Amino acid sequence: MNNNIYVTKSFLPPISEYEKYIAQIWENGQLTNQGPLLRDFEQKASQYLGVDNFHFVSNGTIALQIALKSLDITEGEIITTPFSYVATTSSILWERCEPVFVDIEPDTYCIDVTKIEAAITNRTKAIMPVHVFGFPCDIEEIERIANKYNLRVIYDAAHAFGVKYKGKSLLSYGDISTCSFHSTKVFHTIEGGCVVAKDKQVSDKLELTKRFGHDVDKHIMLGINAKASEFQAAMGLCNLGYIDMLIQKRKKIFELYNAQLNGYFKTPLVNVNKGIEHNYAYYPLVFHDALQSTELIAKLNENGVFPRRYFYPSLNKLPYVTNTKSCPVSEDISSRIVCLPLYDSLSEEDVLRICKILKNKDRV
Repeated sequence: MNNNIYVTKSFLPPISEYEKYIAQIWENGQLTNQGPLLRDFEQKASQYLGVDNFHFVSNGTIALQIALKSLDITEGEIITTPFSYVATTSSILWERCEPVFVDIEPDTYCIDVTKIEAAITNRTKAIMPVHVFGFPCDIEEIERIANKYNLRVIYDAAHAFGVKYKGKSLLSYGDISTCSFHSTKVFHTIEGGCVVAKDKQVSDKLELTKRFGHDVDKHIMLGINAKASEFQAAMGLCNLGYIDMLIQKRKKIFELYNAQLNGYFKTPLVNVNKGIEHNYAYYPLVFHDALQSTELIAKLNENGVFPRRYFYPSLNKLPYVTNTKSCPVSEDISSRIVCLPLYDSLSEEDVLRICKILKNKDRV
C-alpha cells in the first residue's frame, strides 16, 4: 500500500451515487452533445453559485480561450499576472495575443493593481487577472481601470469555486470569469471547467463557440469543441452535494497548519474582514529563501510527503515568451513558495507530522 502523501487527493463520492447517473446514461444512450445530465448540472451549479449564464466546458484552459473569442479578442495585448499556472499564459498565446506581465502583490500573490495602468498601451485589449489560490484580486480597482480605458476583464478564477466576495460568488465579477473543475480542485468533474458571462449576448456567443459555431445545420460562426461529456456532468452532480462539507473539512486542516506553522514561516491569512468567504483550496507556504525551499522540499520527500511548487517558474521566464520584462516580486515568491498537502481526507496526525518535519529546521 502506498502511504505517500501528495499535495492533493481527489474526493470521490460513494460509487453507488455515481452509478445511478451512469445507469441513466446507459438508458438514454446520449454520451455528450449537451445531454440531459449536462443541462441538469449547469442548472444546479448555476443555482448553487447564484450566477447566470453558466457554461460547463471540457476543461479550464479552453474556458479561457473561448472567453477571449467570445469577446472578439483575436489580437493585441492582454495584461495578466506572471504568478499562475501556465494555462493562463498559454491560453493567451494560443489565441495569438501577447501576454503583458504585471508584477504581483507580496501578500495576496494577485496582480498588483497599482502597476496596471503603466502597462496599458494602444494595443491593450483586456486584463486577465487570477484569483490566486482563491484569494480575490482588487476587484473594484480593476473595474475602475477597465472602465477608464475601455478594456475587458476576464478573471481566471480557476481556484475560486465556492469563494464569495461581499456575499456574491467570485465567479460573478468581470465581463467573464472562468473556473477549472480538474480533479485536483476543491470541486471537480474529473476534467472540466466553466465560463460565466455577465452579458447575455456574450453568453449566447459562448454557447455557439463551445460547439463548433453551428446550430444543427445552420453554421453561424467559427467555433471549437469545448463540450463536456455526460460522464463529467455525472461526477459534477454527485460532488455538488458534498462541496460545503469539503470546504469545512479543508478549513479545519488549513487552520491547523496556520496554528502549527505561524511564526516559523510566512503563512497565509484569510482576511474575513474584507468580506471574503474562502474555499481553502490551497495551503501556500513561503520559505525564507530558495535554498531553504529546496532543502525542505527534499526533506519532506524523504519522508514520503510530496508538496508542489505552485507556482514555478514565474511565467515571464517561460522560454517561449518574448515579453520577458522583470517581475521581481513574482520571481522571488515563485522561488520560495510551496503548497502543502491539503484535502478533505488528510488526517490531523499527518498534518502534525508534516509540520514537525518542517519545524525541525531553524525559524525564519
